[in-house]
Amino acid sequence: MKTEEVSELLADVAARLILPRFGALGSDDIEEKKPGDLVTVADRDAEVELARVLRAEEPGVLVVGEEGVFTDPSSLDALPHAEHAWVIDPVDGTRNFARGRPDFAVMLAEVRGARTVRGWIWQPVHARLYVAEKGAGVTCNGTPLVPPAESGRAVPLGASYLPVPGEEHADVRLVRSWGSCGIDYPKLIEGELDFLCYRSMFPWDHLAGALMVTELGGRIATDAGADYHAGVIGRRLVSATDPDLWQVARDALFGD
Repeated sequence: MKTEEVSELLADVAARLILPRFGALGSDDIEEKKPGDLVTVADRDAEVELARVLRAEEPGVLVVGEEGVFTDPSSLDALPHAEHAWVIDPVDGTRNFARGRPDFAVMLAEVRGARTVRGWIWQPVHARLYVAEKGAGVTCNGTPLVPPAESGRAVPLGASYLPVPGEEHADVRLVRSWGSCGIDYPKLIEGELDFLCYRSMFPWDHLAGALMVTELGGRIATDAGADYHAGVIGRRLVSATDPDLWQVARDALFGD
């Protein structure tokens, strides 16, 4: 599918299956997959519809969706070896969505040979669409983005979903993230933050945003230094607006 067609698909699915449920979910519309991990009817319906359209365009393509992997992890295992795959996060920031908070996103990544070649982040309530194509940069609502300018902050500012042991003594400042990678990564690439730190490395959370970071000259890698792509796992994931800041953040939080 052409990039514009995929963008239109995300907006259409969000308009039909996600936004009508925003602020209108009943108790029967929300479940816990496991303690603290929510799923809603909007997550499930949106993923099914996105997968249906993508498979119709290319029968046999691998589709890896967050909700589908929960019930059948085989597609996640197959992702690093797939010639062509789509990775879906139908509602990234489900907890925010379920609570009527606007900070959630629909995310999609296209993967070929374990490498992300295109990525989309659509923030339906904020009406902001971020698109990255490998080798062609990143746009927001059609406007090309440039690498963020130096912030002038006295110490690098980062965000993390969960506290990092020892962060209070690190030579960086950490704030709590927004509960959605589809909100966090845009804040990073637009210069509101210098780095991000995560414990989980699920591809639906990070592949689209990772491509945006690297297209703008940044780095995303595990705390052991392995550059992130489909199939990479580790203890912590650090993303920064440039390689020097990545090293500063990594060393400050996890030692030399």
